Amino acid sequence: MTQTTKLRTEVIIPNNNISFPIGTVLAVQKYYQRLGFSKIFGKHKKRGRDINSLIEALLSYKLTENQSITKGAEWINRDEVLDIFNLEYFEQRTLYRVLEPIGENYEEIIADVQDVLFDTFDFQHTDINMDWTSFILYGDKCPLGKYGYSRDHRPDKKQLTIGLSELSSPINVPIGMTVREGNVNDQIHFNDTFNQVNHRLRKGSMIVLDRGGNRKENLERIENSKLKFLTARQLNKSDETTWLKNFNKSEAELVDERYGVYGLKKKFPSRINYLFFSEDLYEKQIESKLRKVERLFIETENIQQSIENNRKLPKKYRINNPLVECEYSYQTKLATLSESEAKNILKKASITGREGFFCLVSNKNLTLQEALVIYRQKDSIEKIFNSLKNEIEIKPLRCWSDMSIYGALIIGFIAQLFISLIRFEHPELKHTSPKFIKISLMNLTVTVEYKKSGAKRHIFSNFNPLSQVILGQNQAIT
Repeated sequence: MTQTTKLRTEVIIPNNNISFPIGTVLAVQKYYQRLGFSKIFGKHKKRGRDINSLIEALLSYKLTENQSITKGAEWINRDEVLDIFNLEYFEQRTLYRVLEPIGENYEEIIADVQDVLFDTFDFQHTDINMDWTSFILYGDKCPLGKYGYSRDHRPDKKQLTIGLSELSSPINVPIGMTVREGNVNDQIHFNDTFNQVNHRLRKGSMIVLDRGGNRKENLERIENSKLKFLTARQLNKSDETTWLKNFNKSEAELVDERYGVYGLKKKFPSRINYLFFSEDLYEKQIESKLRKVERLFIETENIQQSIENNRKLPKKYRINNPLVECEYSYQTKLATLSESEAKNILKKASITGREGFFCLVSNKNLTLQEALVIYRQKDSIEKIFNSLKNEIEIKPLRCWSDMSIYGALIIGFIAQLFISLIRFEHPELKHTSPKFIKISLMNLTVTVEYKKSGAKRHIFSNFNPLSQVILGQNQAIT
């Protein structure tokens, strides 16, 4: 007698049952209700469809499939999903109309969000990290879109710049977002970002920003507000003369044994410079410059061969524009130099003596180790930018008007805020990536089973430890 060991289904019978992720929906509803966002958004649209239900649905979609607004309308416009958000079928343009009033009032909305955050949570400090980035903008109609320095390596696309403020470690919760044209640099954008959060910071709080936002006027504004700052600054000729040339590791303090970081501290009347030398950074920068030397030598060889053989220069060395007439006259030094001599000249031009060195400056008297640790922790805001771009995925923006742009960014900001609050409230998830949190929530699904009697049964599946931790305070689901 043969024993059956596997369950076999000869015929799959189609049915009307439907399954979809429910974990992200429950997480959005949990924080939306807890923070009282209904009051924040409800006052900006009182007619027509309920703005809060639409925003909850849009946030849930943002943390689930997150493609276009068109796809978002299709995702929400399913009977089972509409029931969850107490919505009726709507047209795609309804979602665009939701973005407009949000965008028109985005400054007020950010201020209200700050109010509820500081009322709800007793944050242990108000030290913040500040940083700025760019987002690609598709389309030519939006006035915010300008060509500028692209952090996304797409100089061919118009963009806008975003400023972000984040409560620093161990909190790591974003509390502010500013939006400017794509050609506004960080030093100018600083004013908007600082003004948005300045009144939320306790006296003596520290603002950490990178070299891009560092200029004299900005640091003076921070000091005049009775706050502290820590930032990086450019090394200059004076540093080479007084510090770098005479730097001796035996006279410096070992700050980080793992990366071979040594430091010196120099006090001035209003601020303190912290000069560091990193053996690890030195090796990486030297390797990079040696690769550059090899690349330049190969380019020179190609040009020299063209000269010797009376050939045109390779196309990449020419101006390839039919409207520009140019006569080339090239001469290389390779004819009179050996390969080692040529490379030594290139090394001398490329290697400056600043390799491995970097300098931090602050108006607070810190130890070298404190200054280094605090500045390193600023990378948490870079991770938020990465999450916004690649996990929350608010790029590239495809809206037409400024107000729609602001609205789309607010939705992305709120979605990221919820992820950050999950990590803040659950220390065991502190080092769990936003991507993995999203996946864990999406794995929790609900299947709506339609019975012959017409009744519906909801079956929750794929619980995992992470989703149970996150949703532990929700109403019981079985």
